[in-house]
Amino acid sequence: MNFLYTSIGISKQAFHQYLDRFLVRKSEQEQLLLLIYQIRENHPTMGVRDMYYKLQPSTMGRDVFEEFCRKEGLMSKTPKNWARTTDSSGVIRFENLISELIINKINMVWQSDITYYELNGKFYYITFIIDAFTRRIVGHCTSESLTTEQTTIPALKKAIKLRKKANQTIENLIFHSDGGGQYYAKVFLKLTNKSKIKNSMCEYAWENGKAERINGVIKNNYLKHRTIKSFQELIKQVDRSVYLYNFEKPHIKLQRKTPIEFENDYICIGQKTDGEKSVTELKTQSLGYNSPTDCGQKTSGSNIAPELKKEIVISE
Repeated sequence: MNFLYTSIGISKQAFHQYLDRFLVRKSEQEQLLLLIYQIRENHPTMGVRDMYYKLQPSTMGRDVFEEFCRKEGLMSKTPKNWARTTDSSGVIRFENLISELIINKINMVWQSDITYYELNGKFYYITFIIDAFTRRIVGHCTSESLTTEQTTIPALKKAIKLRKKANQTIENLIFHSDGGGQYYAKVFLKLTNKSKIKNSMCEYAWENGKAERINGVIKNNYLKHRTIKSFQELIKQVDRSVYLYNFEKPHIKLQRKTPIEFENDYICIGQKTDGEKSVTELKTQSLGYNSPTDCGQKTSGSNIAPELKKEIVISE
Protein backbone atom coordinates (compact mmCIF):
# COMPACT_ATOMS: atom_id res chain seq x y z
CA MET A 1 0.00 0.00 0.00
CA ASN A 2 2.86 2.39 0.75
CA PHE A 3 4.10 1.87 -2.81
CA LEU A 4 0.63 2.73 -4.10
CA TYR A 5 0.50 5.92 -2.04
CA THR A 6 3.95 6.93 -3.32
CA SER A 7 3.07 6.18 -6.95
CA ILE A 8 0.04 8.50 -6.88
CA GLY A 9 1.94 11.21 -5.01
CA ILE A 10 -0.02 11.20 -1.75
CA SER A 11 0.84 10.20 1.80
CA LYS A 12 -1.02 7.54 3.72
CA GLN A 13 -2.07 10.11 6.32
CA ALA A 14 -3.41 12.50 3.68
CA PHE A 15 -5.37 9.70 2.02
CA HIS A 16 -7.05 8.67 5.27
CA GLN A 17 -7.84 12.29 6.11
CA TYR A 18 -9.50 12.61 2.70
CA LEU A 19 -11.41 9.37 3.29
CA ASP A 20 -12.65 10.57 6.68
CA ARG A 21 -13.85 13.86 5.15
CA PHE A 22 -15.59 11.93 2.36
CA LEU A 23 -17.41 9.69 4.84
CA VAL A 24 -18.55 12.68 6.89
CA ARG A 25 -19.97 14.33 3.77
CA LYS A 26 -21.62 11.09 2.66
CA SER A 27 -23.17 10.46 6.08
CA GLU A 28 -24.66 13.96 6.19
CA GLN A 29 -26.03 13.54 2.66
CA GLU A 30 -27.84 10.36 3.67
CA GLN A 31 -29.48 12.05 6.66
CA LEU A 32 -30.27 15.16 4.59
CA LEU A 33 -32.17 13.01 2.10
CA LEU A 34 -34.38 11.61 4.83
CA LEU A 35 -35.07 15.07 6.23
CA ILE A 36 -35.78 16.53 2.78
CA TYR A 37 -38.37 13.80 2.23
CA GLN A 38 -39.99 14.80 5.53
CA ILE A 39 -39.99 18.46 4.47
CA ARG A 40 -41.46 17.56 1.08
CA GLU A 41 -44.32 15.77 2.79
CA ASN A 42 -45.20 18.89 4.79
CA HIS A 43 -44.16 21.51 2.19
CA PRO A 44 -44.65 19.99 -1.30
CA THR A 45 -43.74 23.19 -3.15
CA MET A 46 -40.90 24.53 -1.00
CA GLY A 47 -37.88 25.45 -3.12
CA VAL A 48 -34.56 23.75 -2.46
CA ARG A 49 -32.93 27.12 -1.78
CA ASP A 50 -35.37 27.71 1.06
CA MET A 51 -34.59 24.21 2.30
CA TYR A 52 -30.89 25.02 2.25
CA TYR A 53 -31.26 28.08 4.46
CA LYS A 54 -33.46 26.16 6.89
CA LEU A 55 -31.30 23.05 7.05
CA GLN A 56 -27.92 24.85 6.83
CA PRO A 57 -25.88 21.69 6.14
CA SER A 58 -22.34 21.92 7.45
CA THR A 59 -20.60 20.03 4.64
CA MET A 60 -21.96 21.76 1.55
CA GLY A 61 -22.66 25.25 0.30
CA ARG A 62 -25.84 26.52 -1.34
CA ASP A 63 -24.94 25.67 -4.94
CA VAL A 64 -23.65 22.22 -4.03
CA PHE A 65 -26.83 21.58 -2.03
CA GLU A 66 -29.01 22.60 -4.97
CA GLU A 67 -27.04 20.37 -7.33
CA PHE A 68 -27.30 17.54 -4.82
CA CYS A 69 -31.12 17.93 -4.75
CA ARG A 70 -31.21 18.12 -8.55
CA LYS A 71 -29.31 14.85 -8.93
CA GLU A 72 -31.64 13.18 -6.41
CA GLY A 73 -34.73 14.40 -8.27
CA LEU A 74 -35.87 16.62 -5.43
CA MET A 75 -36.32 19.87 -7.31
CA SER A 76 -40.05 19.42 -7.88
CA LYS A 77 -43.07 18.17 -5.97
CA THR A 78 -43.00 15.24 -3.56
CA PRO A 79 -41.69 12.06 -5.20
CA LYS A 80 -44.35 9.31 -5.32
CA ASN A 81 -42.12 6.94 -3.40
CA TRP A 82 -40.93 9.50 -0.86
CA ALA A 83 -40.88 6.99 2.03
CA ARG A 84 -38.12 4.94 0.43
CA THR A 85 -34.51 5.80 1.10
CA THR A 86 -32.33 6.36 -1.92
CA ASP A 87 -29.41 4.33 -3.17
CA SER A 88 -26.74 4.13 -0.51
CA SER A 89 -23.85 2.94 -2.67
CA GLY A 90 -20.56 3.62 -0.96
CA VAL A 91 -22.02 3.78 2.54
CA ILE A 92 -22.53 1.21 5.25
CA ARG A 93 -25.92 -0.47 5.46
CA PHE A 94 -26.57 -3.06 8.15
CA GLU A 95 -28.91 -6.00 7.80
CA ASN A 96 -32.45 -5.53 9.11
CA LEU A 97 -32.36 -7.76 12.20
CA ILE A 98 -35.93 -7.13 13.36
CA SER A 99 -37.98 -7.76 10.19
CA GLU A 100 -39.40 -11.07 11.51
CA LEU A 101 -38.34 -10.77 15.13
CA ILE A 102 -40.88 -11.18 17.94
CA ILE A 103 -40.00 -8.49 20.45
CA ASN A 104 -41.08 -9.76 23.86
CA LYS A 105 -38.72 -8.33 26.45
CA ILE A 106 -37.10 -5.16 27.65
CA ASN A 107 -33.76 -4.07 26.13
CA MET A 108 -34.18 -6.48 23.26
CA VAL A 109 -34.54 -3.81 20.55
CA TRP A 110 -34.06 -0.06 20.62
CA GLN A 111 -35.31 1.95 17.66
CA SER A 112 -34.16 5.42 16.73
CA ASP A 113 -34.87 8.27 14.34
CA ILE A 114 -33.93 11.91 13.80
CA THR A 115 -36.53 14.53 12.95
CA TYR A 116 -36.48 18.29 12.43
CA TYR A 117 -38.28 21.11 14.22
CA GLU A 118 -38.71 24.53 12.61
CA LEU A 119 -38.20 27.55 14.85
CA ASN A 120 -37.70 31.19 13.82
CA GLY A 121 -37.07 30.20 10.21
CA LYS A 122 -34.38 27.64 11.10
CA PHE A 123 -34.43 23.87 11.51
CA TYR A 124 -33.26 22.17 14.67
CA TYR A 125 -32.94 18.42 15.15
CA ILE A 126 -34.40 16.00 17.68
CA THR A 127 -33.08 12.46 18.08
CA PHE A 128 -35.16 9.82 19.85
CA ILE A 129 -34.33 6.29 21.01
CA ILE A 130 -37.18 4.09 22.28
CA ASP A 131 -37.33 0.63 23.77
CA ALA A 132 -39.40 -1.22 21.17
CA PHE A 133 -41.03 -3.44 23.81
CA THR A 134 -42.01 -0.94 26.51
CA ARG A 135 -42.31 2.09 24.16
CA ARG A 136 -40.27 4.12 26.65
CA ILE A 137 -38.08 6.90 25.26
CA VAL A 138 -34.78 5.86 26.80
CA GLY A 139 -32.60 8.47 25.12
CA HIS A 140 -33.08 11.75 23.28
CA CYS A 141 -31.20 14.86 22.23
CA THR A 142 -32.10 18.28 20.81
CA SER A 143 -29.40 19.85 18.64
CA GLU A 144 -28.55 22.71 16.30
CA SER A 145 -26.52 20.51 13.98
CA LEU A 146 -26.94 17.20 12.15
CA THR A 147 -23.49 15.96 13.13
CA THR A 148 -23.21 12.56 14.78
CA GLU A 149 -21.60 14.18 17.82
CA GLN A 150 -24.72 16.31 18.40
CA THR A 151 -27.45 13.79 17.50
CA THR A 152 -27.06 10.04 17.87
CA ILE A 153 -24.03 9.98 20.20
CA PRO A 154 -25.53 11.98 23.11
CA ALA A 155 -28.90 10.23 22.72
CA LEU A 156 -27.30 6.78 22.83
CA LYS A 157 -25.04 7.69 25.76
CA LYS A 158 -28.12 8.84 27.68
CA ALA A 159 -29.92 5.56 26.93
CA ILE A 160 -26.95 3.43 27.97
CA LYS A 161 -26.52 5.43 31.19
CA LEU A 162 -30.23 5.04 32.02
CA ARG A 163 -30.16 1.26 31.69
CA LYS A 164 -26.83 0.79 33.46
CA LYS A 165 -28.03 2.92 36.35
CA ALA A 166 -30.92 0.46 36.71
CA ASN A 167 -28.43 -2.45 36.59
CA GLN A 168 -29.92 -3.73 33.34
CA THR A 169 -27.81 -5.49 30.74
CA ILE A 170 -27.80 -4.23 27.16
CA GLU A 171 -25.35 -6.73 25.68
CA ASN A 172 -26.60 -8.15 22.35
CA LEU A 173 -29.31 -5.51 22.23
CA ILE A 174 -30.34 -4.64 18.65
CA PHE A 175 -30.15 -0.95 17.74
CA HIS A 176 -32.46 -0.39 14.77
CA SER A 177 -32.54 2.77 12.65
CA ASP A 178 -32.93 4.14 9.15
CA GLY A 179 -29.96 4.52 6.81
CA GLY A 180 -28.94 7.98 8.05
CA GLY A 181 -25.20 8.57 8.20
CA GLN A 182 -25.28 9.32 11.92
CA TYR A 183 -26.04 5.64 12.49
CA TYR A 184 -22.97 4.29 10.72
CA ALA A 185 -20.40 7.01 11.47
CA LYS A 186 -17.14 5.67 12.92
CA VAL A 187 -17.63 7.35 16.29
CA PHE A 188 -21.15 5.93 16.60
CA LEU A 189 -20.11 2.39 15.68
CA LYS A 190 -17.26 2.64 18.17
CA LEU A 191 -19.83 3.30 20.90
CA THR A 192 -22.16 0.46 19.86
CA ASN A 193 -19.25 -1.97 19.56
CA LYS A 194 -17.96 -0.99 22.98
CA SER A 195 -21.40 -1.66 24.48
CA LYS A 196 -21.79 -4.92 22.50
CA ILE A 197 -24.85 -3.58 20.71
CA LYS A 198 -25.86 -5.01 17.34
CA ASN A 199 -26.57 -2.52 14.56
CA SER A 200 -29.64 -2.95 12.35
CA MET A 201 -31.08 -0.80 9.57
CA CYS A 202 -34.28 -0.58 7.59
CA GLU A 203 -34.71 0.14 3.89
CA TYR A 204 -38.21 1.61 4.14
CA ALA A 205 -39.54 4.11 6.68
CA TRP A 206 -42.36 1.79 7.79
CA GLU A 207 -39.74 -0.76 8.88
CA ASN A 208 -38.80 1.70 11.62
CA GLY A 209 -42.40 2.60 12.42
CA LYS A 210 -42.22 2.86 16.21
CA ALA A 211 -39.43 5.44 16.06
CA GLU A 212 -41.19 7.30 13.24
CA ARG A 213 -44.38 7.51 15.30
CA ILE A 214 -42.55 8.97 18.29
CA ASN A 215 -41.53 11.91 16.11
CA GLY A 216 -45.15 12.71 15.37
CA VAL A 217 -46.36 12.15 18.92
CA ILE A 218 -43.84 14.52 20.51
CA LYS A 219 -44.11 17.19 17.80
CA ASN A 220 -47.88 17.14 17.26
CA ASN A 221 -49.20 16.15 20.69
CA TYR A 222 -46.82 18.22 22.79
CA LEU A 223 -44.46 20.71 21.13
CA LYS A 224 -47.13 22.04 18.78
CA HIS A 225 -49.12 23.26 21.77
CA ARG A 226 -46.22 25.06 23.49
CA THR A 227 -44.96 28.60 23.04
CA ILE A 228 -41.33 28.12 22.04
CA LYS A 229 -39.27 31.16 21.09
CA SER A 230 -35.67 30.03 21.42
CA PHE A 231 -33.44 26.99 21.08
CA GLN A 232 -33.00 26.78 24.86
CA GLU A 233 -36.78 26.78 25.31
CA LEU A 234 -37.03 24.02 22.70
CA ILE A 235 -34.58 21.88 24.67
CA LYS A 236 -36.63 22.33 27.86
CA GLN A 237 -39.92 21.58 26.13
CA VAL A 238 -38.56 18.45 24.45
CA ASP A 239 -37.29 17.25 27.85
CA ARG A 240 -40.66 18.01 29.39
CA SER A 241 -42.56 16.28 26.58
CA VAL A 242 -40.42 13.14 26.90
CA TYR A 243 -41.12 13.08 30.63
CA LEU A 244 -44.87 13.46 30.14
CA TYR A 245 -44.90 10.81 27.40
CA ASN A 246 -42.97 8.30 29.51
CA PHE A 247 -44.69 8.88 32.85
CA GLU A 248 -48.20 10.09 32.12
CA LYS A 249 -49.41 8.99 28.65
CA PRO A 250 -51.33 5.66 28.62
CA HIS A 251 -50.90 3.41 25.57
CA ILE A 252 -53.49 1.05 24.13
CA LYS A 253 -50.72 -1.39 23.20
CA LEU A 254 -49.50 -1.32 26.80
CA GLN A 255 -52.86 -2.21 28.34
CA ARG A 256 -53.63 1.47 28.94
CA LYS A 257 -50.50 1.86 31.03
CA THR A 258 -47.79 4.45 30.63
CA PRO A 259 -44.42 3.18 29.36
CA ILE A 260 -43.00 3.52 32.87
CA GLU A 261 -45.89 1.61 34.47
CA PHE A 262 -45.66 -1.14 31.86
CA GLU A 263 -41.89 -1.36 32.24
CA ASN A 264 -42.03 -1.51 36.04
CA ASP A 265 -44.74 -4.18 35.98
CA TYR A 266 -42.65 -6.24 33.59
CA ILE A 267 -39.56 -5.93 35.79
CA CYS A 268 -41.63 -6.67 38.89
CA ILE A 269 -42.97 -9.91 37.41
CA GLY A 270 -39.50 -10.87 36.21
CA GLN A 271 -38.11 -10.56 39.74
CA LYS A 272 -40.46 -13.26 41.03
CA THR A 273 -39.66 -16.95 40.82
CA ASP A 274 -41.93 -19.11 38.68
CA GLY A 275 -43.39 -20.57 41.86
CA GLU A 276 -44.45 -17.12 43.04
CA LYS A 277 -46.08 -16.09 39.75
CA SER A 278 -49.72 -16.71 39.09
CA VAL A 279 -50.86 -18.62 36.00
CA THR A 280 -52.04 -15.33 34.50
CA GLU A 281 -48.66 -13.67 35.10
CA LEU A 282 -46.77 -16.57 33.53
CA LYS A 283 -49.03 -16.56 30.50
CA THR A 284 -48.93 -12.81 29.97
CA GLN A 285 -45.18 -12.63 30.45
CA SER A 286 -44.65 -15.39 27.88
CA LEU A 287 -46.60 -13.25 25.43
CA GLY A 288 -44.63 -10.16 26.32
CA TYR A 289 -47.39 -8.52 28.40
CA ASN A 290 -47.87 -8.07 32.10
CA SER A 291 -50.76 -8.09 34.50
CA PRO A 292 -51.04 -5.41 37.20
CA THR A 293 -48.81 -6.27 40.14
CA ASP A 294 -47.57 -4.66 43.30
CA CYS A 295 -44.07 -5.61 44.39
CA GLY A 296 -43.27 -2.43 46.22
CA GLN A 297 -42.39 -0.36 43.15
CA LYS A 298 -44.17 2.94 42.83
CA THR A 299 -45.39 3.77 39.35
CA SER A 300 -46.73 7.30 39.55
CA GLY A 301 -44.82 9.94 37.66
CA SER A 302 -44.36 11.95 40.85
CA ASN A 303 -42.63 9.11 42.70
CA ILE A 304 -40.70 7.01 40.22
CA ALA A 305 -37.94 9.25 39.03
CA PRO A 306 -37.56 12.41 41.12
CA GLU A 307 -34.09 12.93 39.66
CA LEU A 308 -35.66 13.63 36.28
CA LYS A 309 -37.74 16.46 37.67
CA LYS A 310 -34.61 18.38 38.53
CA GLU A 311 -33.85 18.65 34.81
CA ILE A 312 -37.37 19.11 33.45
CA VAL A 313 -39.71 22.06 33.78
CA ILE A 314 -43.08 20.57 34.65
CA SER A 315 -45.19 23.74 34.77
CA GLU A 316 -45.83 26.18 31.94
